[in-house]
Amino acid sequence: MFRLKTAFGILTLLLVTMQLSGQLGGNATYAFLNLTNSARVASLGGKVVSIWDDDLNLPFHNPSLLHEGMSNHLVLNYVNYFSDINYGYVSYARSFDKVGDFAMGLHYINYGKFTAADQVGNITGEFSASEYAFNMIYSRALDSSFRIGVNVKPIYSVLETYRSFGVVADLGVTYISKEKLFSAGLVFRNVGVQIKPYHEGNREPVPFEILLGISQRLRHAPFRFSVVGHNLQRPDLTYKDPSTEKEDYDPITGEPLPENKLAKFGDNLMRHLIFGVEFIPLDNFFVRLGYNYQRRQELKISTRIAMVGFSWGFGVKISKFHLSYGRATYHLAGASNHFSISTDFSSFYRKRN
Repeated sequence: MFRLKTAFGILTLLLVTMQLSGQLGGNATYAFLNLTNSARVASLGGKVVSIWDDDLNLPFHNPSLLHEGMSNHLVLNYVNYFSDINYGYVSYARSFDKVGDFAMGLHYINYGKFTAADQVGNITGEFSASEYAFNMIYSRALDSSFRIGVNVKPIYSVLETYRSFGVVADLGVTYISKEKLFSAGLVFRNVGVQIKPYHEGNREPVPFEILLGISQRLRHAPFRFSVVGHNLQRPDLTYKDPSTEKEDYDPITGEPLPENKLAKFGDNLMRHLIFGVEFIPLDNFFVRLGYNYQRRQELKISTRIAMVGFSWGFGVKISKFHLSYGRATYHLAGASNHFSISTDFSSFYRKRN
């Protein structure tokens, strides 16, 4: 119990000694840090912080999920995003007795080529834009049930001739039940600051976020369920568009009807939640489904909602490699396609009698 209190004390100290900014998308720089890299997490709704297994992609979202079972593992991810944008993530892990578990990774995004022009519209050439975050993850066990972890991420961003540098960190705590059927994770993501802004004297906030998630695997059925609460640093995630908002009136008095507070509370609660389920009929095959209510509400077209907000994917193990595919529907214009491959280098070694 003392170790658990110490862990939370360290997290609290780190949080109060660094700059924080609870902002929604569009109000912070380095937004690429919140993109979902792995096919598995994308198919489960976009954010997962509590699943306990040997997938090295999971510590990207919660560093305390890194453990000795991921030692000598390598993961490669590629995402075919919208337009000419593509991004990816590569990571390798290694564990050391009595020291802890370490992983190194590189997260990048390439925005493609752009046409350069002067102030009167004359074409002068082309330019590119890209951003990079180097991930340095460390995790260790406090006891048989609790783990803590940190992911320090130096960031380099170049947008045409504008360059920026910053440093953020993810801080996580994970609880794992004795039978490893239930797990829970708490993460403070992107705690940090923009050190060198694009324009001198105009430092921007970073996309800080608090997440809390739980996962439950059924004992006698091949299912694992996950629920994630995201953007917990911002109680109200509702958004009203004045151009489309309609007010209801009493047909008799003509007065505006009072706001349905219960419906508003339910809508705001659901915007904070992401649901995912994994079907695991075999050790070498997985099917995954996810639902992101906030994404559906903010990106849907009322006349044709379709599958906006839903995601799905599958994974297979072929020989010594795990292959995964995930697809997340953002709006009618298209969906993101995620590809992941991972392997355990130790499985290539010959076993000696």
